Amino acid sequence: MKKLALSLVVLGVAFSGAFAADGATVYKKCIACHGPKAEKVYLNKIPALKTLEPEEMVQNMIKYKAGEMGENGKGLYNMGAIMKGQMATLSEDDMKAVVEYIQTLK
Repeated sequence: MKKLALSLVVLGVAFSGAFAADGATVYKKCIACHGPKAEKVYLNKIPALKTLEPEEMVQNMIKYKAGEMGENGKGLYNMGAIMKGQMATLSEDDMKAVVEYIQTLK
């Protein structure tokens, strides 16, 4: 039984990369506001994502998810409610995958 449990753990670790976030797939829900190439300036106040630094994008996404950015004048942009909803289901790995995908669009 111990061998079976150990084998399952090893398989789980070996295949965990197969279930990693796909930035292109996750980004599909961002296209409406940010454009297919991350080039869109949203409402003349949100800069094009492709102009932001990768680490800044990840940190902004984390802050939006936590409700720490964009509400009631906090942060740079007042889009907190919308972005919090968009970020709700994303893990930090998903966020990083999206940012990596955006870098390929430049």
